[in-house]
Amino acid sequence: MIYQFIDKIYLEVIIMIIMSIDLGDARTGLAICDKMEILAVPIGIIKETQLDEIIKKISQKAIYYNVDQIIVGYPKNTNGSIGERAKKTQRFSQKLSKELNGIQVILWDERNTTISAAGILNEVNVRGKKRKNIIDEVAAVIILESYLNYRKNTQL
Repeated sequence: MIYQFIDKIYLEVIIMIIMSIDLGDARTGLAICDKMEILAVPIGIIKETQLDEIIKKISQKAIYYNVDQIIVGYPKNTNGSIGERAKKTQRFSQKLSKELNGIQVILWDERNTTISAAGILNEVNVRGKKRKNIIDEVAAVIILESYLNYRKNTQL
């Protein structure tokens, strides 16, 4: 923890290692931030379709990286309604939370993150198989950056 004095008010600022997840049908992208919550970086993809196996592999990574909190991209429909993918993500998050007893799992609106990731990859001219292999990681980074910005802007 970091302690800050602001106008003689003592504030406790909780710093955490946060992991984000972009759950996909065939690939799940993962990203993590540093303890100061400044930099979000991709840490890989999980090529798996079975939710129980995905949860097992994420649990291993969460323990390895000493994660304090997990943000799961929540794919609401563009109008904000909850569709089948969002319901699947809710079930996944509940199972993950039970598996990682003690680590908070939060659903985070991820609308348009894959589109944003595709735009970023277009800008740097990443195409074909390489693009397919990293787009989920990039989406996980975007989800995490969105959450970190929210935390930074609502801290006080």
